[in-house]
Amino acid sequence: MMRRMLASAGLVATLALAGCAGVQTTQSGTVGVQRTQYMSSLVPEQALVQEAGQQYAEMIQQAKSQNALDRDAAQVKRVQAISQRLVQQVGAFRPDAANWDWEVHVITSDDVNAWCMPGGKMAVYTGLLNQIKPTDDELAAVMGHEISHALREHARERVSQQMVTNVGLSVLAAATGVSTDLGSKLTDVMFTLPNSRTHESEADLMGVELAARAGYDPRAAVTLWQKMGAASDGAPPEFLSTHPSAATRISELQSASQRVLPLYEQSKGAK
Repeated sequence: MMRRMLASAGLVATLALAGCAGVQTTQSGTVGVQRTQYMSSLVPEQALVQEAGQQYAEMIQQAKSQNALDRDAAQVKRVQAISQRLVQQVGAFRPDAANWDWEVHVITSDDVNAWCMPGGKMAVYTGLLNQIKPTDDELAAVMGHEISHALREHARERVSQQMVTNVGLSVLAAATGVSTDLGSKLTDVMFTLPNSRTHESEADLMGVELAARAGYDPRAAVTLWQKMGAASDGAPPEFLSTHPSAATRISELQSASQRVLPLYEQSKGAK
């Protein structure tokens, strides 16, 4: 039985290696994001971008039908202006992204949230604007962070991992008779949570640099996450969360913001 399980585990590993290829989705930038990523051929970039575009259109239409889309003209103008300046700097990490079909809307919702889908479709929720009350520099940190997730193709990376893992676990279950339920939980602990923390850290670093290059004070990322930490009292400890703890995040952002401060000073001087 043990030999059979080891052989099956080897087959799962073989499937994982065969199904994914190592890539660098972005240049490293000043902040030095250099981790090799693994993408499955089962998840082509354009297919995911197309799917994201369809989902985005549906979400925007739903928000519109609920009178929750772009209700405050001043908020919309502010968000669009900040996103435009950030998008102008994406070439520092990947030149092709300058040609993405970027779009941003403000959605009325109490959720403190913002996101950027594969291909550059963005949304900022009024809960973030009204509850956190970010300055322009702080809002640039949020949006730069979300844009960085898209530039780095974190969504595609996670989908790739899930698809390859599901294929492997199905083979393992068929070979050993072991339920994939336990395997899926183990996979979450071993892969999903650590990778999610890694993705958040990468997006923080890249977002700080995008903001600095766009002329926004990168140190505002620190004050932003201090506000976010204060707003999320009672959050689970870091090892139970998919996100870095507020203290860890603030420490990393303090270091990163100092590294890119010359870019901010240079951007200010160019105006």
